Formats: sequence, structure tokens, C-alpha cells
Amino acid sequence: MRPANIVTAISDVLAGVAIALLFVPDGSTLDGLVLMALIIATVGLYGGGVVFNDVFDAQLDARERPERPIPSGRVSVRGAATLGIVLFLIGVAAASTVGMLPSMIAFAIVGMCLVYDKWGKHQAVAGPLTMGLCRGLNLLLGISYSGLALEQVWFLACVPVIYIAAVTTISRGEVHGGQRTPLLVSALLYGVVVACIVAFGLHYQGGILAIGMVLPFLLFVFPPLAKALRTLEASDVRKSVKHGVIGLIFMNAAWTAAAGMWGLTFAVLLLFPVSIWLAKLFAVT
Repeated sequence: MRPANIVTAISDVLAGVAIALLFVPDGSTLDGLVLMALIIATVGLYGGGVVFNDVFDAQLDARERPERPIPSGRVSVRGAATLGIVLFLIGVAAASTVGMLPSMIAFAIVGMCLVYDKWGKHQAVAGPLTMGLCRGLNLLLGISYSGLALEQVWFLACVPVIYIAAVTTISRGEVHGGQRTPLLVSALLYGVVVACIVAFGLHYQGGILAIGMVLPFLLFVFPPLAKALRTLEASDVRKSVKHGVIGLIFMNAAWTAAAGMWGLTFAVLLLFPVSIWLAKLFAVT
């Protein structure tokens, strides 16, 4: 289930909710039950997607990543598939308690996860795009806290699409080593993401705070990528991917800061040590 990664999915929802609160008449009031339902939804949806990634990759992992749970014999394919289905059902059910739009987004996430796991990951362009759409929809799941926000700023989901497309492009070299051109493209995409968040912050009067929160993000994701660009070694590429995934927390902290939601910014940042701790216990890539 990649627990460290699931924590980053929670940060997606918190960022989306922070953005949504800008469109709620009394933005200082947060419905804790709705927030909890959205968090449970993203845990189920992301967890199910990751589990099915291993289900579909069982034969490939037997050759390239024999230490993974299924090829190592610790988990059966049937058992993993059952777990994935249960997690998806939990995710959709939790989203449905919030409303029709969140449930539709949840179904879309399930579909996009399965498309990526089964087919998309093996495609040069469709792979990064479908994986990015999973994250973009996850941000929309948080934004669906407010129907008005979903109507007004749905396009912000394009930013995590760009970011995850960059991380997914880097990850193609985590087994056999990277190539310089894809890594350079990923660095450029990182820059686009930063520019979008800062522009959003400036527009919503949270610019200084947003810029401040972008700096930890830059310091966390760019140095490993720079090293991977120098060496092109698989181990350095894997480290860059790991930082790219966990770096989502800093990216989402920047979103919440750009929206001026200090409380949620602090909540997102608290997820970072949790994700780092889990990353030491469980695989991230």
C-alpha cells in the first residue's frame, strides 16, 4: 500500500479543502466530519491504486523487483487483488457520504488508477499523464468540499498533473538508470509547478507566505534531481523519485499557504515527519 505515499495523498485533500474554503461564506469554519470522510476516501482510493499496481506488475516484478511483496511470496496475487478492491470500495463509499460530485470524482480516480496500473505506465506519454490525472483528481476530491470552488477553480487540478508527470518521467530510470533529456524535462516541469503556485498565492493575497512555503519544496526535490542528472545512476534516480513523491507534502503546504489557510498549512507540514518515518519502514517506489 506504500503507507508513506498514502500520507502524501492526504496532503492533496487538505490542500484541496484549503482552496475550497476560499469559496465558502464562512471560510474559517471547517466541517470536521466532511474532512474526515474525504481523508478516508483518499486513503482507500490511493491505497487501492498502489495495490493494483503490484497486482498487474507481479510477473515483471518477479524479474526486476523480486523483493516486492507478491514476487517474494509474502502476499498472493488473489489476496492483493482482494485488498485492492476493498480499499477502492472504502474510498468510494466515504466520498459518497459527502455528495454526488465527490463520489463521481472517486469513481474517476478508481478508473484512472486501473488504466494507469494495467496499461498507462508502459506508455511514454500516456503513463505520466494518467498518473498525473490520478493526483489531479485527488486534489479535486479535496476541492469538492465546496461545489462553488469546484466550479470556479477546477483547472488547478492541472498543476498536480504536471508535477506527477515529472515524477513519473523520472521514475522510468529507477531500475536501469536514467537518461538526461527526460530528467531535464522533469526539472522544467517542476519549475512550472512552482510558478503556478506562486501565481495563485499572489492572486489570493497569500503571496509572501506561499513563496516562503515554496522554498522548502524546492530544497527538497531539486538537489536529488540535480544529482541524478549528474550521475544517471539508478540509485540516484530512485532517490529523486522518493523525494518527488514525499515532496508532494511541501507542494501541498504551499497550496494551503497560498490560500492563506494557516491551520491547514501546519496540518500538512505535520504529515512530513510521518511520511519520512513510514518511508523508512516501507517502500516508496
